[in-house]
Amino acid sequence: MKKLFVLSILFLFIFSSCRMQDQENQMEIWKNEVMRTEFDFAEMARTEGIAKAFEAFAANDAVLSRNNALVIGKEGIRNFYEKRDLTNVSLEWKPDFIQIAASGDLAYTYGKYTYAAIDSAGISTSSNGIFHTVWKRQVDGSWKYVWD
Repeated sequence: MKKLFVLSILFLFIFSSCRMQDQENQMEIWKNEVMRTEFDFAEMARTEGIAKAFEAFAANDAVLSRNNALVIGKEGIRNFYEKRDLTNVSLEWKPDFIQIAASGDLAYTYGKYTYAAIDSAGISTSSNGIFHTVWKRQVDGSWKYVWD
């Protein structure tokens, strides 16, 4: 009887260790997906424009916090950026941290950004800050931001 008990405990320990390793591997896969999405988002902003990138990577119900106001929904985001002159403007960022929910359907990132602009007089300005983005896995498996 003692041998059966010891074998049962040993089996449970091995089984739970394998499950924990599988879960850690899955978390790493999800973190890499979000990192890749952040990279693609930043690259699109750099090469195709801030407005296009912020619309393309937004979930339909995404919310932006800008200038002490909320910009709600993909259409609201499109309208917000249509009203901005983004000529000679650049935005660069890179996440310093990524956390994934155990369920694999939500994530958040934060890191540093640099916003730079050249005005009509040719004067260059830039500002640095911290960003925080919440990501949600979509039905098709892609990641879209729901809060920025």
